[in-house]
Amino acid sequence: MRASKPALLRRVGLNASSRLQYLTRPKPLFRPNTISTRSISTSATAPAAIVAENPTKQTPPPPTAFTYGAYQKVGGPNAKSVYRIRIPKFESLEAERAFRKLHHAAALRWLGYQGYNNEGAGGHVTVRDPIMPDHFWINPHGKSFSHMRPEDLVLVSKDGEVKEGGNMHSINPAGYIIHAAVHEARPDVVAAVHCHSVPSKAFSAIGCKLEPINQDACRFYNDHGIYSGFGGIAFKADEGKHIAQALGNTKGVILQNHGHLTVAKTVDGAAFLFGAMDRCIQAQLLADAACAGRGTKTVKVGHEEASYTRNTYNDEMVYIMFQSAFEDVIKASHGELPMHVQGEIPRE
Repeated sequence: MRASKPALLRRVGLNASSRLQYLTRPKPLFRPNTISTRSISTSATAPAAIVAENPTKQTPPPPTAFTYGAYQKVGGPNAKSVYRIRIPKFESLEAERAFRKLHHAAALRWLGYQGYNNEGAGGHVTVRDPIMPDHFWINPHGKSFSHMRPEDLVLVSKDGEVKEGGNMHSINPAGYIIHAAVHEARPDVVAAVHCHSVPSKAFSAIGCKLEPINQDACRFYNDHGIYSGFGGIAFKADEGKHIAQALGNTKGVILQNHGHLTVAKTVDGAAFLFGAMDRCIQAQLLADAACAGRGTKTVKVGHEEASYTRNTYNDEMVYIMFQSAFEDVIKASHGELPMHVQGEIPRE
């Protein structure tokens, strides 16, 4: 016998107040740059779930300009100047394109080295083109991440057409559907990373957000969403829109029964956040399991401290955090990939 809608809502854990809110809510439209609190299910059996408390809350879209700020100087006012890693400047848009493609290829190699390419053709990384911002670069379908070169990347229009100027190779259609919707909804997003990992696949079945149980998890404190309306493999445009809607204006989204996705203004930052989020997910699974065995609860970082820690990670900081991995990839390529591109200007 099929359960009534109130009974189904009780099954997904909504209290009486939230059930009433759900049953009497107006039907929302999908709007880019709006943090939606309701993720839409395309499944015939799984009801949509409310994942936040305020169904009408909106925040302004994130700025498209970089937020800069390397590590603070130490040593006092008389300390000698030292070299600090910064997001570079460029002589031309062509130089910036070459830079983005080099770091795109390196990020894919790093993901491959970490085992994120072990799901066959599953997994995709996109980078917005600086010359044609409505186009993006994506990894070719079915090719190893671990050997990616800039010339292997595929240039795709917003309509999904593979364009000359890049590798004329097929792309993962689900990758296009998801990433096209994210780039369309978020003009500030330069890069998006999505792969399937064991920790995120396990955690995404629980239906909860990351908790601020350690310093690293504070990066995502009140800054990630949950898409709880899994609609099957993303071959339909609506699924991409629903994922973008659940991402909202945050830096990442947990895709229920699927995995997770992260975004940033550099592919370095998006790759770093993807790995960081995955490790935080794994840490929370371990901590929760340990607490269940001991009959205790995890200790959470306070709101003020968690917010302060999260705000430290601006666009330049997450770029910096990936540069040791970028260096590892470049040196492991034995000269196949350069450390810099022509026209790259160090920022002081």
